[in-house]
Amino acid sequence: MDSTAQDPRYIVIPGPSGVGKGTLIQKLLDAHPDTFGLTVPHTTRKPRPGEVNGVNYFLVSPSEFSSLLDHGGFASKGLVVMLDIEIQGVKQLKANPDIDARYVYIKSPGFEALEERLRGRGTESEEDIQKRLARAKVELEYADAQSNDKTIIKYNVVKAY
Repeated sequence: MDSTAQDPRYIVIPGPSGVGKGTLIQKLLDAHPDTFGLTVPHTTRKPRPGEVNGVNYFLVSPSEFSSLLDHGGFASKGLVVMLDIEIQGVKQLKANPDIDARYVYIKSPGFEALEERLRGRGTESEEDIQKRLARAKVELEYADAQSNDKTIIKYNVVKAY
């Protein structure tokens, strides 16, 4: 971990819904609270149903977002900042030449395993599961095309961590 603690770049952790990103991130935060921090992402998009400003995202205007970037509003208090974001956010970060980040994609060992995990939650309708699976296909294809980034295949929590 010493080499990671010396590298202040953001660690961006994308992956499809249900892959277990949150579990891995929480293990890292618990094991190294003085090294890593997790941020609530900022977004300029409109809120989705059920999202709460300041909890799920900070919902800001494009000008507010630019001002935060320009004035160091995303400073990390000495911690390495981790971002759990979707592929759209990854694309936006990569398009900004002023943001130097490391990207670590979390994937399941297979699409069937991802579908099983989503269904096993028992918290979503069939329509929502199908939407998440369709989005997951796009996200996984994007991740596969990113040859300079890192990928972790989550067979189980211990091995992935």
